Amino acid sequence: MRVYLIRHAHALDAADDAARPLSDRGIEQVKALAKFLKASGAFAPEEIWHSPLVRSRETAALLARRLGLDVPLTLKPGLEPEDDPIAMAAQLKACAQAVAIVGHEPQLSALASVLIAGRAEPVKFTMKKCAALALERIGPHWSGCWHVAPELLA
Repeated sequence: MRVYLIRHAHALDAADDAARPLSDRGIEQVKALAKFLKASGAFAPEEIWHSPLVRSRETAALLARRLGLDVPLTLKPGLEPEDDPIAMAAQLKACAQAVAIVGHEPQLSALASVLIAGRAEPVKFTMKKCAALALERIGPHWSGCWHVAPELLA
Protein backbone atom coordinates (compact mmCIF):
# COMPACT_ATOMS: atom_id res chain seq x y z
CA MET A 1 0.00 0.00 0.00
CA ARG A 2 1.27 3.45 -0.86
CA VAL A 3 0.54 6.80 0.67
CA TYR A 4 1.39 10.05 -1.07
CA LEU A 5 1.81 13.06 1.22
CA ILE A 6 1.38 16.39 -0.54
CA ARG A 7 1.58 19.76 1.10
CA HIS A 8 -0.87 22.31 -0.29
CA ALA A 9 0.51 24.82 -2.78
CA HIS A 10 1.21 28.50 -2.14
CA ALA A 11 -1.87 30.38 -0.90
CA LEU A 12 -2.93 34.00 -0.59
CA ASP A 13 -2.62 35.76 2.75
CA ALA A 14 -5.93 36.33 4.54
CA ALA A 15 -7.20 37.11 8.01
CA ASP A 16 -9.30 33.91 7.99
CA ASP A 17 -6.65 31.19 7.68
CA ALA A 18 -9.14 28.43 6.83
CA ALA A 19 -10.49 30.39 3.84
CA ARG A 20 -7.14 31.14 2.17
CA PRO A 21 -7.34 30.12 -1.52
CA LEU A 22 -4.44 29.19 -3.76
CA SER A 23 -2.50 32.07 -5.26
CA ASP A 24 -1.59 32.25 -8.95
CA ARG A 25 1.84 31.00 -7.90
CA GLY A 26 0.21 28.06 -6.07
CA ILE A 27 -1.88 27.15 -9.11
CA GLU A 28 1.28 27.10 -11.23
CA GLN A 29 3.01 24.93 -8.60
CA VAL A 30 0.19 22.36 -8.76
CA LYS A 31 0.26 22.36 -12.57
CA ALA A 32 4.02 21.71 -12.54
CA LEU A 33 3.67 18.92 -9.98
CA ALA A 34 0.83 17.32 -11.95
CA LYS A 35 2.86 17.47 -15.18
CA PHE A 36 5.80 15.79 -13.48
CA LEU A 37 3.69 13.11 -11.79
CA LYS A 38 1.83 12.34 -15.02
CA ALA A 39 5.08 11.93 -16.96
CA SER A 40 6.62 9.74 -14.24
CA GLY A 41 3.69 7.36 -13.89
CA ALA A 42 4.65 7.05 -10.22
CA PHE A 43 1.46 8.54 -8.76
CA ALA A 44 -1.55 6.22 -8.58
CA PRO A 45 -3.84 7.01 -5.65
CA GLU A 46 -7.23 5.34 -5.41
CA GLU A 47 -8.54 8.20 -3.27
CA ILE A 48 -7.40 11.70 -2.35
CA TRP A 49 -7.94 12.91 1.21
CA HIS A 50 -7.77 16.62 2.01
CA SER A 51 -8.27 18.88 5.02
CA PRO A 52 -11.22 21.27 5.34
CA LEU A 53 -8.99 24.28 4.63
CA VAL A 54 -9.63 25.85 1.21
CA ARG A 55 -6.02 25.72 0.01
CA SER A 56 -5.85 21.98 0.68
CA ARG A 57 -9.14 21.25 -1.08
CA GLU A 58 -8.13 23.39 -4.08
CA THR A 59 -4.73 21.70 -4.33
CA ALA A 60 -6.36 18.25 -4.25
CA ALA A 61 -9.01 19.13 -6.84
CA LEU A 62 -6.60 20.82 -9.25
CA LEU A 63 -4.10 17.97 -8.97
CA ALA A 64 -6.79 15.36 -9.69
CA ARG A 65 -8.16 17.38 -12.62
CA ARG A 66 -4.74 18.00 -14.18
CA LEU A 67 -3.86 14.30 -13.85
CA GLY A 68 -7.21 13.16 -15.21
CA LEU A 69 -7.82 11.06 -12.10
CA ASP A 70 -11.28 9.69 -11.55
CA VAL A 71 -10.90 9.06 -7.83
CA PRO A 72 -12.90 10.26 -4.83
CA LEU A 73 -11.82 13.55 -3.21
CA THR A 74 -12.59 13.09 0.47
CA LEU A 75 -12.70 15.71 3.21
CA LYS A 76 -10.92 13.87 6.00
CA PRO A 77 -10.97 14.98 9.65
CA GLY A 78 -7.54 14.95 11.29
CA LEU A 79 -5.57 16.70 8.53
CA GLU A 80 -5.38 20.24 9.87
CA PRO A 81 -1.96 21.73 10.70
CA GLU A 82 -1.99 20.96 14.43
CA ASP A 83 -3.89 17.64 14.32
CA ASP A 84 -2.38 14.52 15.85
CA PRO A 85 -0.23 12.66 13.31
CA ILE A 86 -0.46 9.46 15.37
CA ALA A 87 -4.24 9.38 14.90
CA MET A 88 -3.84 9.79 11.14
CA ALA A 89 -1.16 7.06 11.08
CA ALA A 90 -3.67 4.74 12.76
CA GLN A 91 -6.24 5.50 10.03
CA LEU A 92 -3.65 4.68 7.38
CA LYS A 93 -2.81 1.41 9.13
CA ALA A 94 -6.41 0.33 8.60
CA CYS A 95 -6.42 1.44 4.95
CA ALA A 96 -5.77 -1.09 2.18
CA GLN A 97 -5.83 1.24 -0.83
CA ALA A 98 -3.33 3.78 -2.14
CA VAL A 99 -4.19 7.20 -0.73
CA ALA A 100 -2.94 10.70 -1.49
CA ILE A 101 -3.17 13.09 1.46
CA VAL A 102 -3.16 16.82 0.76
CA GLY A 103 -2.47 18.64 4.00
CA HIS A 104 -0.37 21.08 5.97
CA GLU A 105 2.73 21.59 8.02
CA PRO A 106 3.69 20.70 10.66
CA GLN A 107 1.27 17.76 10.54
CA LEU A 108 2.52 16.18 7.28
CA SER A 109 6.18 16.12 8.31
CA ALA A 110 5.20 14.70 11.68
CA LEU A 111 2.99 12.08 9.99
CA ALA A 112 5.83 11.00 7.69
CA SER A 113 8.11 10.76 10.73
CA VAL A 114 5.56 8.65 12.64
CA LEU A 115 5.18 6.27 9.71
CA ILE A 116 8.92 5.88 9.07
CA ALA A 117 10.39 6.16 12.57
CA GLY A 118 7.42 5.41 14.83
CA ARG A 119 7.36 8.86 16.43
CA ALA A 120 6.72 12.47 15.43
CA GLU A 121 9.87 13.90 17.01
CA PRO A 122 12.47 14.47 15.84
CA VAL A 123 10.98 15.30 12.45
CA LYS A 124 12.60 13.26 9.68
CA PHE A 125 11.12 15.14 6.72
CA THR A 126 10.31 18.74 5.83
CA MET A 127 7.44 19.26 3.43
CA LYS A 128 7.73 22.43 1.37
CA LYS A 129 4.62 23.90 -0.23
CA CYS A 130 3.52 21.66 -3.13
CA ALA A 131 6.10 18.99 -2.29
CA ALA A 132 5.13 15.32 -2.60
CA LEU A 133 6.47 12.36 -0.66
CA ALA A 134 5.60 8.74 -1.45
CA LEU A 135 5.81 6.09 1.25
CA GLU A 136 5.15 2.38 0.91
CA ARG A 137 3.94 0.00 3.60
CA ILE A 138 5.44 -3.44 3.47
CA GLY A 139 4.03 -5.51 6.32
CA PRO A 140 4.05 -3.35 9.43
CA HIS A 141 6.87 -1.09 8.22
CA TRP A 142 6.92 1.99 5.99
CA SER A 143 9.74 3.06 3.71
CA GLY A 144 10.36 6.09 1.54
CA CYS A 145 9.91 5.67 -2.22
CA TRP A 146 10.47 9.20 -3.55
CA HIS A 147 10.26 12.87 -2.63
CA VAL A 148 9.72 15.74 -5.06
CA ALA A 149 10.36 19.32 -3.98
CA PRO A 150 8.79 22.19 -5.96
CA GLU A 151 12.10 23.81 -6.87
CA LEU A 152 12.99 20.68 -8.86
CA LEU A 153 9.97 21.26 -11.08
CA ALA A 154 10.56 24.92 -11.99
